[in-house]
Amino acid sequence: MHGPVPPPALLLIAHGSRDARHAATVRALAARVRERQPGTRVEVSFLDFNSPSVPDQLARLDSAGLRDVVALPLLLTRAFHAKSDIPAVLREAPARLRIVLADVLGPSPLLLAAVERRLYEAGLRPEDKSSTGVVLASAGSTDPEAIAVIAEIARELRHTGWCTVRPAFASALLPRTEDVVRELRATGVRRVAVAPYVLAPGRLPDRIGRGAAGADVLAQVLGASDELAALVLERYEEAALPVHALAS
Repeated sequence: MHGPVPPPALLLIAHGSRDARHAATVRALAARVRERQPGTRVEVSFLDFNSPSVPDQLARLDSAGLRDVVALPLLLTRAFHAKSDIPAVLREAPARLRIVLADVLGPSPLLLAAVERRLYEAGLRPEDKSSTGVVLASAGSTDPEAIAVIAEIARELRHTGWCTVRPAFASALLPRTEDVVRELRATGVRRVAVAPYVLAPGRLPDRIGRGAAGADVLAQVLGASDELAALVLERYEEAALPVHALAS
């Protein structure tokens, strides 16, 4: 008799960075996910700079005898990496692996909750919302879809009660964080907070931090928060459902 079919492995695919804090944060997030779902194999891989690479990790899963894998991009928007780089590298995977590509993390109400968690951890209180303008600072992209998503998230965050929420970008396009901080000051906003809409520390988040010098509050990156771990598992379950159906 055959035993129960094991759940698909979860392969997290991160961008990678020369900054060691990036990989450490990704690994901490993976550990949170494992704690929440101990019966699922959760592995980490990187597109660049860090190891293991995506091909190396896929080869390891194949050598371990695994067949079903959910590949989950640790990306907040569907930009170039999600549309091109990741599908291309997955096409080179070992033929025996059955890979389902999960959706990117954003947008999601859980990301809004993670942003607010970081703002409160930085010293704000719920009663400060109506007098606080938030700069939602993302890494930036030239992809119109990704830019539209960031603008929509800023609108949704504003609707939760903040005085105003405006997007800013660390690269690719304007405005920069410091520009929006100055604009909010000029309009008479009582308190200005910068919320990095990025997953892990690195060069661009550091640029956001420098641009927040004129703000009252600088939140931390989203990182290995409970909300991010829950969102990873949500995306995993969405992608794993068809795999379970085929196996049953």
